[in-house]
Amino acid sequence: MSDQPRFRALSLGAGVQSSTLLALSAEGILPTVDYAIFADTGWEPRTVYAHLDRLEKEIATPAGIPVLRVSSGNIRNDALDPGHRFASMPLYILNKDGKPGMTRRQCTGEYKIKPIKRKVREILGYPYPQRIPKGVHVEQWVGISTDEFHRAKDADVRYMRNVHPLIDMGWSRGDCTRYLKSLGLGDTPKSSCLGCPFHGNAQWRHIRDTSPSEWQDVVQFDAAIRQGNARANATGNKLLGQAFLHRSRVPLGQAPIDRVTAAERAAPQQEFSTGPAVEDLEQGVVDGCSPWACRGAEAEAEAARNDFGLTA
Repeated sequence: MSDQPRFRALSLGAGVQSSTLLALSAEGILPTVDYAIFADTGWEPRTVYAHLDRLEKEIATPAGIPVLRVSSGNIRNDALDPGHRFASMPLYILNKDGKPGMTRRQCTGEYKIKPIKRKVREILGYPYPQRIPKGVHVEQWVGISTDEFHRAKDADVRYMRNVHPLIDMGWSRGDCTRYLKSLGLGDTPKSSCLGCPFHGNAQWRHIRDTSPSEWQDVVQFDAAIRQGNARANATGNKLLGQAFLHRSRVPLGQAPIDRVTAAERAAPQQEFSTGPAVEDLEQGVVDGCSPWACRGAEAEAEAARNDFGLTA
């Protein structure tokens, strides 16, 4: 039995690394991928959708690479819909006793990985719940560069085999940025939900200062999820505390996004805490949230350590 993949698919988050892989493939520097799959949470910044449109028009289509947009729904709407099952975002919690915590992060799996798997199965001809025969697999390109090599992981299903061409090429994020600039794509944005709790202060400021309507959107959402997601409340699983998008655990419109506060700088001195680096507080998760390459788990663990290991 041949061990060759049925096709090559790029997991396209539309951030720096995955945009680089798409361009390298389109230029023939890397083999041509058969598909580029973008998992749409329904709540990406306008700059991400605009960048994706440009990638498709200027890079993918001329090279004959189909860009497939897949979705499991709109994460913002689902969080506020009492009748919709919701995969939780990693919200910052202030418990009734004043102690901090976090809700579980399920959003990447539900809104990024799940719809990609569904599309891959469909293309293979084995839609769920059909069993995919042993040996049938696809090669999936994941945009992880050398400075993030420790994040390179296998897929969790046997019919998808992750490969990391940027690591194989020895390319760092800086190499990717320089390459994209040479193509006129130096303004490639970070790919993550508009209201992702792992934004650093710089990204919150960017939204506030460059897109007032999107800033109003995230401020309104932050207020709407103060008591947790609507589905949990409707089913009697109410949050015992308050939820926030910003790690300061104050309403986003009042959060200290213009500076790193003294309390944040002092965090490394707290007991049981390694503390966040000031750079992390400012920049957040630099690479955004791309399927199989989301640093959310690391940020979540760090936040838990900084909050003395407490969770909601």
